[in-house]
Amino acid sequence: MTIDVSIVVPIFNEASNLERLCDRLTQVLDRLDVTYELVLVNDGSRDDTLTVASLCQQRYPQIIVIDLSRNFGKEIAMSAGLDYTQGRAVIPIDADLQDPPELIGQLIDKWRDGFDVVCATRRQRLGESWLKQFTAAGFYRTISRLSSVPIPANTGDFRLLDRTVVDAIKQLPERTRFMKGLFAWVGYRQTTVYFDRAPRLSGETTWNYWKLWNFALDGITAFSSLPLKVWSYVGVSISILSLAYAVFLTVRTLISGNDVPGYASLMVAVLFLGSVQLIAIGVLGEYLGRVYDEVKQRPLYLVRQVYRVSADDTEPNDD
Repeated sequence: MTIDVSIVVPIFNEASNLERLCDRLTQVLDRLDVTYELVLVNDGSRDDTLTVASLCQQRYPQIIVIDLSRNFGKEIAMSAGLDYTQGRAVIPIDADLQDPPELIGQLIDKWRDGFDVVCATRRQRLGESWLKQFTAAGFYRTISRLSSVPIPANTGDFRLLDRTVVDAIKQLPERTRFMKGLFAWVGYRQTTVYFDRAPRLSGETTWNYWKLWNFALDGITAFSSLPLKVWSYVGVSISILSLAYAVFLTVRTLISGNDVPGYASLMVAVLFLGSVQLIAIGVLGEYLGRVYDEVKQRPLYLVRQVYRVSADDTEPNDD
């Protein structure tokens, strides 16, 4: 049987939300008169998420549960879900119900109009603190200026991808996977629908500010080499300033006599140049660490078990 739409849901400690999510997704998709599957990727949850997913599967045979061997992170879990989909269109969605399943109908309508990628862009981010909204806006402004690939602002993973786009993304081999960037990098015909993002249904998000900071670093280093290049310009600028200051001291000494440098100015110069060097080394380390991860060529993820209602379906390789 041909499947029209595959829904991919990475789940990590989402036992309190999962049953309600599956109910809403199936209600929406049943009204749309499409054949569909729900691919739930359990990313090493420590609560009863896997048990709840199995119970949901008993009610809805369209559900496939991919149980990863450990927690690999949301981006890898989403990649695993894409590998196991069979639909002509694929829609990743979060399990916290901040992205409304009721918007799926609009995404499908745009897809049927001929678009390969239909992004769901947030007009408002309800239920989020002003600090998170401020930092999110700053991140999107920063990456849009640094990246050579336009990455839509206020657009998460919730979007529709044509099968052609999914197959293209599956060819990308990198281990550090900033999915929002990969979705934009492949191109194809894209359009947007807008919505107001609701507060989280229940539970607490696992995305603290430290994780968000590292996520932002992954996105910037994956799609821009400008942080590496900028230190050449910083070095040239400091050299010019140092040369100008040396000329100034020489002229002042010729006019006013010998000049003994002060301790304070010497320490400021040493500390400033030392901090610049440490920052530059840190930036090099970020890129070098990612190169190290790539050359090891480890598989993206490992699957402990796949739960299907029908055992006759073909499964892809666990890589």
